[in-house]
Amino acid sequence: MATIIHPTAIVDSKAELGDNVEIGPFASVGPNVKIGANTVVKQGAIIDGHTTIGEDCQIFPYACIGMKTQDLKYVDGSISFIEIGNRTVIREFATVHLGTKDGEKTKIGDDCLFMCYCHAAHGVILGNHVICSNSVQIAGDVTIDDYAVIGGCTGIHQFCHIGCHSMVGGAVKVRQDIPPYMLCDMSDGALKVIGPNIVGLKRRGFSSDSCSALKEAFRFIYHSGMNRSQALERVEHDVDQVEEVKTLLSFYRNSSRGVC
Repeated sequence: MATIIHPTAIVDSKAELGDNVEIGPFASVGPNVKIGANTVVKQGAIIDGHTTIGEDCQIFPYACIGMKTQDLKYVDGSISFIEIGNRTVIREFATVHLGTKDGEKTKIGDDCLFMCYCHAAHGVILGNHVICSNSVQIAGDVTIDDYAVIGGCTGIHQFCHIGCHSMVGGAVKVRQDIPPYMLCDMSDGALKVIGPNIVGLKRRGFSSDSCSALKEAFRFIYHSGMNRSQALERVEHDVDQVEEVKTLLSFYRNSSRGVC
């Protein structure tokens, strides 16, 4: 099917548009942009920079993708990139910025939902099936793994790592890494790990054995009275070593910022 470009849209002749791409009124597409088949760019959206967007995506009105990073270390003339996967939705007024240094990429994976007013700064990496609710603000070089869910109005400090299948509550400040498979929210004025994200895990088909092992690991790490190293050793020796527990242990031991 033919590509549809509204007469008021500005699409550079060097931009690469796949089959059946639709560009809405007053949208702008720059010369180094590549957009995959069946993607829709709605009214007033701006896509610039060295940006690649996959197939079957939706870019909603006034989203802004591919602007220069706000990082003050940026050197004029540096070439960095944005990559957005397939079937991802970028909602109204969301912003996704280019990297800071030559070759750095800001990446959003497949099947993600990036809601209104969300911001992804330089070098942010989102895995697949990530959901960022309205007004999530992600600082530079943050990594969010597959199937994580971030509550609205949450701010994430630079260099933090959010583990897979975790869920972070709304309107919280994330300053340390969030462990995979866990639910985190405010408690007594601080962000704390509440327990395994059991509802989310069951919805995604995780077994009862895996959920039980994660519950036991959580009790050792957060309610045993042992220090972190001792608790992790107990988890390694006394908890069923299902794949999820192995992933959890590896996450704690490889964290550079410390785990919430």
